[in-house]
Amino acid sequence: MKILKYILFTIIGLIALVLIVALFLPKTFHAGSQINIDRPSTEVFAYISSLKNQGNYDAWSKQDPNIEKKYSGTDGTVGFTYEWKSKKVGDGKQVITKIEPGKRIDMNLYFQGTDIANPSFMEVKELSPTQSQVTWEIDGKMPYPFNFMNLFYDMNKDFEAGLQGLKSILEQQ
Repeated sequence: MKILKYILFTIIGLIALVLIVALFLPKTFHAGSQINIDRPSTEVFAYISSLKNQGNYDAWSKQDPNIEKKYSGTDGTVGFTYEWKSKKVGDGKQVITKIEPGKRIDMNLYFQGTDIANPSFMEVKELSPTQSQVTWEIDGKMPYPFNFMNLFYDMNKDFEAGLQGLKSILEQQ
C-alpha cells in the first residue's frame, strides 16, 4: 500500500511540476526556414501558391500518407481552404488570406479544431533569373498547459524538411 501512495504522489508531483513550468514558458511560437532553389521565381511561386501541391513537399503529409484532405474554393486565391484529418499529425485547416502575385502568399492555420488563427506565409524572392529564395514561416499561440510541448518539439525542422522537399521537386522538373 505504501508503494501505491509513493507512486501516486510521484505522479501528482510530476503533473504539478509540468503545470508550474508551463506557467513560465512563452505561450507563443515562431518557426520557419529558408532555402535557395535553382528555378525561376515565377515557376516557384506558381507551384507554392497552389495549396493542393503542399502535400507533395510538406513534412507533415510525409508523416501520414493517409491524411484525409478536403478542399473548398478556388486554389491559389484568397479564401481557398484546405482541411485535413490525421491520427498521426492531428487535424487542422489552412486558409489563404492574402496573395502578392509572384511574391508572397499569406495563410491562417487552425490546429485541432480551434478558432485560433496562426499566421503563416511563403515568400519567393528572385536571386537571379534562374534562382529563387523561398521563406516559409509561422507565428502562433500555444495555449497553457500545451505550451510545455514547445520544450520538446522543434517545428523548424519540419519547415526545413518541407523546403528541402520543395527544392527537390522543383529542381527535378
